[in-house]
Amino acid sequence: MIWLGIDTANAPLSVAVVKDGILVAEITQNNKLTHSVGAMPAVEEALTRAKLVVKDIDAIAVSAGPGSYTGVRIGVTIAKTLAWSLQKPLVSVSSLQALAYNVPYFTGVICTMIDARRQHVYSGAYQGEEVVIEDGHYAVIDLLPKLRDLGVPVLFVGRDVTMYWTIIEEIMGDAAIRAPFTVDLPRASEVIRLAMTKPQDTTVHTVTPTYRRIAEAEANWLKEQKSNGN
Repeated sequence: MIWLGIDTANAPLSVAVVKDGILVAEITQNNKLTHSVGAMPAVEEALTRAKLVVKDIDAIAVSAGPGSYTGVRIGVTIAKTLAWSLQKPLVSVSSLQALAYNVPYFTGVICTMIDARRQHVYSGAYQGEEVVIEDGHYAVIDLLPKLRDLGVPVLFVGRDVTMYWTIIEEIMGDAAIRAPFTVDLPRASEVIRLAMTKPQDTTVHTVTPTYRRIAEAEANWLKEQKSNGN
């Protein structure tokens, strides 16, 4: 079975091809090239490296968020378009849980973080297959006490952890463990591995982006409506 995996939920981009349980091609990049420009060429390159063509794909896995609104939409749109045109199953997974899959042999709690600006993050915590803290949009100052109160060491994964590491150490103390930089970027092969644990009878129409918060424009509109008494 041939899987195509796509992760454009945040600034890094990753595309992978897995054939019969073997990773045959993966492209992961962490630069400022916009996904609208780089995503489809990356899909084409990954297939070329795997010596395959689009019609060879049997299933598609996509990271559906939370994360960048634009990034999530691009990845989900590409995945849905391919799945619809090929009439193949499409499985969506959490971008946060897929990032946690980068550390398969850690038996403790893994917390993944993606910066959401203004001292907020998209974050979730996992222990094996168990979700310890649900994916969500959290103020860092509110999230860290929840993690501290678990009373166990917590491994922090994600390239954006670095910008919050000082406050993490202040609140978590020795319970905070920083993952090595080599596992900080999303990998589409892990998106596929996570998707393989889920039902594969999903259809294109059931897959939607997972934002975990409303867009800033919508929030401003609601605030304006409230101030106008509507």
